[in-house]
Amino acid sequence: MCLSNVSVQTEEKHMNLKSLETEQRNPNTRSIDSMTTAGILEAINREDAGIAAAVNQCLPQLTQLVDEICARLEQGGRLIYIGAGTSGRLGVLDASECPPTYGVSPELVQGIIAGGDRALRESSEGAEDNAQAGADDLRALGISQKDAVVGLAASGRTPYVIGALDYADSVGAYTGAVSCVSGAEMSRHAKTVVEAVTGPEAVTGSTRMKAGTAQKMILNMISTSVMIKMGKVYQNLMVDVQPTNEKLVIRSINIIRECLDCGEERAAELLKASGRCVKLAVLMGLTGLEPEPAKQRLEQAGGRLRSAIDACTP
Repeated sequence: MCLSNVSVQTEEKHMNLKSLETEQRNPNTRSIDSMTTAGILEAINREDAGIAAAVNQCLPQLTQLVDEICARLEQGGRLIYIGAGTSGRLGVLDASECPPTYGVSPELVQGIIAGGDRALRESSEGAEDNAQAGADDLRALGISQKDAVVGLAASGRTPYVIGALDYADSVGAYTGAVSCVSGAEMSRHAKTVVEAVTGPEAVTGSTRMKAGTAQKMILNMISTSVMIKMGKVYQNLMVDVQPTNEKLVIRSINIIRECLDCGEERAAELLKASGRCVKLAVLMGLTGLEPEPAKQRLEQAGGRLRSAIDACTP
C-alpha cells in the first residue's frame, strides 16, 4: 500500500473518531489544568452527576437484555462479557464477583479481555484492533446458541469486540452491545443495543471516567438483575453468599438473623447444620425441616427460597 493511501485512511479514522461523543472536547473543563485541586475535583464531580440520568435512558433496552440473558441461563447457557481496555477490565471484574456474591460457578458468568489476563494489569491497547482475535477467543470457549454474549466498548467501534459479536451471532448466541455513544458502529452487530451517552469526558478521550462509570453501573444492573431473577436473592438479602472468610461468615449469620428474627447463637447453629448454606439455613429455620427434606424442597423450587417457603405454607 502506498504512503498516500495510508495517510488518507489514517485521516478518515481520525475524523470518524472525533465524531464520537466520548472523543469530543468538553467546554466545561477546558481550563481544568489551571484549576486548584478543589476546582479540579468539583469539575469532575459536576460531570459525573449526569451519569445516572444517561443510564436511566437505557432501562427499556436493559430490561430486554436481562430477560434474554436469563432465558439462556435458565437453559444451561452462560453469560459472556467481552471487551478491551477499561471496558474489558470492568467486564472481568463483574464476572469475577458473581461466584462469591451469589454462589454460582465461575463458568456461569465470564469476562474476556483483549490481550488476555495480562491485559488486566498491563496496557495492551493494540489488541483491541484485532477482530479475528475476538472471534477466536469466543470460539475457544465453545460458544453456542445457549449462550449470551455482551460486547463492551465505550467508543462502540472496537474491532476486537465487533469480531466477537459477529462470531457469536454466527453460532446463534444471543448478542448485546453496551457503548457510550449514539449510533455506535458496534450496535449494528448485536440484537440488543444499549447506548448510554455520557458525553465528552473531563479529560478529552479518557473514557475510564464517565463512560467507565456508566459501564460499571450497567454491568452491576445486568448481573444483579439476572441473579435476582434466578433466585439468588430473598427479599433484598444475598442468601447464596459463600461464607469463605470471617467477614462473609458474619454476613451469613446476620442474614439468617434478619430472615428469622433470631439471635446470633441460633443463626450460627442453623448455618452449621445446613452445611454453611445460608439459603438452606433460612428455610430450615422458617419451616422446622431437617437439612435433607429442606434441601429437597429447595431443589423442587428451583433454588428459589421464596417459592420453597410458599410451598411449605399451608
